[in-house]
Amino acid sequence: MSALEGFLLLLHVGVAIAICGFVLLQHGKGADMGAAFGSGSSGSLFGASGSANFLSHTTAVLAAVFFATSIGLTWYATSNSSRGGLMERSVLDKALPATKASDVPAATKASDVPAAPATKASDVPAAPAGSAAPQPAGSKAGEVPK
Repeated sequence: MSALEGFLLLLHVGVAIAICGFVLLQHGKGADMGAAFGSGSSGSLFGASGSANFLSHTTAVLAAVFFATSIGLTWYATSNSSRGGLMERSVLDKALPATKASDVPAATKASDVPAAPATKASDVPAAPAGSAAPQPAGSKAGEVPK
């Protein structure tokens, strides 16, 4: 992992935690009703409506930075995959031991497979007496009504 990738990852995680905090600090739309009847939010640090604007604008800026770091990490991982970046090996490749070409069994040749015995028309058993005979092509006798 290079310094740029580490910095982007650290910034990405930090911004994600900050977004969670700012979203939890904001109050819902139902909380405005209490402020209309003098619940005391006008004495807050940002004033009666200043905190809502500050928190929503800060959340929007943090969301933009989060998307930018996501795109940056994706670009970095795909552009550096040949030099050992994030996308070089999948999780299964890392978990399973590497197989060598000598470990894989050789393919079977067609000449190694025994041929099936030839059958004559006289060797095929006749159909039982009660079974239906095959229908000629184009006949609707064998169709099942729906």
